[in-house]
Amino acid sequence: MKTCPRFAALRDEYEREIGFLTAHSKRHVGRPAAKSSAKHAASAKARMARALSGHVGRCPECG
Repeated sequence: MKTCPRFAALRDEYEREIGFLTAHSKRHVGRPAAKSSAKHAASAKARMARALSGHVGRCPECG
C-alpha cells in the first residue's frame, strides 16, 4: 500500500507516544503510574488505528 508523507508522520507521532508510555510502564513496574501508562498506551494504539483509517479514507493519495 502506497501512503503519503502525512500518513507516515501521523503514524510516527503515535508510535513515538506509544513507545514513551510503554517504556515508562516498564520502568515503573508495580506502581500505579505504570498501570496508568499501560492503559494510556493501549488507548493510544486504538486512537492511532482510528486516525490512520480515517486518513486513508479521506486522502486521495493513500486511498
